[in-house]
Amino acid sequence: MTITITAARALDIRFPTSRTLDGSDAMNPDPDYSAAYCILETSEPGLAGHGLAFTLGRGTELVVHAIEALAPRLVGRSLDGIANDLSGFWRDMVGESQMRWLGPEKGIVHMAAAALVNAVWDLLAKQAGKPLWRFLADLEPEQIVSAIDFRHITDALTPASALEILRGRLAGKAGRIAGLERDGHAAYTTSAGWLGYTDDKIRTLARAAVADGWRGIKMKVGGNLADDLRRAGVLREILGPDRLLMIDANQVWEVDQAIAWVNALRAVDPYWIEEPVSPDDILGHGRVREGVKPIRVATGEHCHNRIMFQQFLQAQAIDVVQIDACRLGGVNEVLAVLLLAAAFDKPVCPHAGGVGLCEYVQHISFFDAACVASGTEGRMIEHAAHLHEHFVDPIRVAGGRYMAPRLPGFSVEMKAQSRADYAFPEGRMWRG
Repeated sequence: MTITITAARALDIRFPTSRTLDGSDAMNPDPDYSAAYCILETSEPGLAGHGLAFTLGRGTELVVHAIEALAPRLVGRSLDGIANDLSGFWRDMVGESQMRWLGPEKGIVHMAAAALVNAVWDLLAKQAGKPLWRFLADLEPEQIVSAIDFRHITDALTPASALEILRGRLAGKAGRIAGLERDGHAAYTTSAGWLGYTDDKIRTLARAAVADGWRGIKMKVGGNLADDLRRAGVLREILGPDRLLMIDANQVWEVDQAIAWVNALRAVDPYWIEEPVSPDDILGHGRVREGVKPIRVATGEHCHNRIMFQQFLQAQAIDVVQIDACRLGGVNEVLAVLLLAAAFDKPVCPHAGGVGLCEYVQHISFFDAACVASGTEGRMIEHAAHLHEHFVDPIRVAGGRYMAPRLPGFSVEMKAQSRADYAFPEGRMWRG
């Protein structure tokens, strides 16, 4: 029986995390973790696709309106028709002739497209009865390549070279999948290092993280150098010499300032500096990279499309690729960036500091480890310990590692009660 998308709904859902400063950093001191959320209903009773784009509170309604504007392009389509032309489906979603002017392939419209695209992949995986990462891993290399839009990136990655990477990883795939299902995937946590936390809170959370088996902690920096040195010293003392300490400036510095600040923190042995300068400054990232070696440079959570990642990689401006599952245009574009990273032999460590992002990116990293990446070195999933209780299929972590998702779909379906309680502005948690 042909299954058809019959309706689409968009919701504005916000969590008041600014009250506890969860998620706070030098650029975003008071975020309310939020989601422009969409639900695709189908002709199959009980089968619905869920997707979201992560936001920080004000402005979420703009992404919701963009979802509502794009959704009619999906209603009436069959899942079989989409599955038989995945790249054509994606081009249609991101290339709407009049709305494309508002991007193209970036910003509010691209995030709205990502929410809808990811909801479709959620449907496809649920229809197949598989978690998304296994659904992707079970596709043939030719099917993966057929899902990707290679426009504007063939200077670095062609369909033929992408196919070569995927075919080259077929040997041993079953063993890697078995290992991932048994042992999970390496990770690090950001939950102990938010900028607005007191030293005592950082100390308590970091000790708990080490006791729970986390091998790395990321801290936010860029507010005040003396504070950063003190806080980093607290974390390094608790971590000891063998665990990783990452630092994240969230774009607040100028290039020379970034080089000086990171070098001032060299004594605590940072593994990487994340987003040291403007996320659009490719050449600036390259200068920082040269100025702080061997400390790595990581970026990507604000990198809005595959073309920009291509330029970062071609310019040798970054060491760690940090894709965001809904800043890029959904799964199709994420696949392109995974293969670009593999072509340049760079590890992918997805950005997951936000509501639903951990649930999203676990699937990306598990698929990458099974089918794309050449090895495990330097590959980690970010973890933030906030708001998972609101999801039907929340992440599972053990010993500082993500355990493989098991339920069908993309794991971002939010509980109906949570959607009602945190709907903005009429939900119970916002009234008054």
